[in-house]
Amino acid sequence: MLAATAHRLKQGLALLLLAALLWQGWYLGWVVWWKFADPGRTAFMSRRLDELQEKNPRAELKHQWVPYARISLHLKRAVIAAEDDKFIDHEGFDWEGMQKAIEKNQRKGKVVAGGSTISQQLAKNLFLSASKTPWRKAEEAIITLWLELLWDKRRILEVYLNSVEWGEGIFGAEAAARRYYGGSATGLGPEQAARLAVMLPAPRRFERNPYSPYLNARTQAVLGRMQYSEVP
Repeated sequence: MLAATAHRLKQGLALLLLAALLWQGWYLGWVVWWKFADPGRTAFMSRRLDELQEKNPRAELKHQWVPYARISLHLKRAVIAAEDDKFIDHEGFDWEGMQKAIEKNQRKGKVVAGGSTISQQLAKNLFLSASKTPWRKAEEAIITLWLELLWDKRRILEVYLNSVEWGEGIFGAEAAARRYYGGSATGLGPEQAARLAVMLPAPRRFERNPYSPYLNARTQAVLGRMQYSEVP
């Protein structure tokens, strides 16, 4: 009896391991494919569209892919300065930044800082839910490693800038430039780029008042740091 139970337990564990490997292989396949092909709609975009269509069945996302060369250098510098100033140097994780975020959250008694890198944010946006479970965080870490191993920094930043949320139903640099400035992502100036960059932590909230005193101050701070941003 004990031998039969142990055998079934081993079989069950083997099946769970196989299922986990197949699931990870599915993610890996998409990471390899998107190294060469541009993602159409990410998991995060699909969730937002579902939310919008619950209120309005005809709702659509505003999103237009533009190649890396047609995105303003100012926006690239601003986003790195605001979101991940060690982007060029790290291998997917900014351990020092995470530690600072943890300490800040402990001082405030609530979550006020993240510490996720651009690579981590992209991994989550491409594939995962918004939950903060240990399993989801583990998946994010694995996908982040694959992105860093299989893509170069230029590709990571290109896909990020084309898929990140910039307002209610607004995704990517081109749609954001048209929504807030009536122009293209190519023509964004330094101040415009900095203001878009500081909206990223909470774009749907900040779009209600993109010229608030808080965002004005953050914009000036990012403008002062942009010259030091290393861009791939």
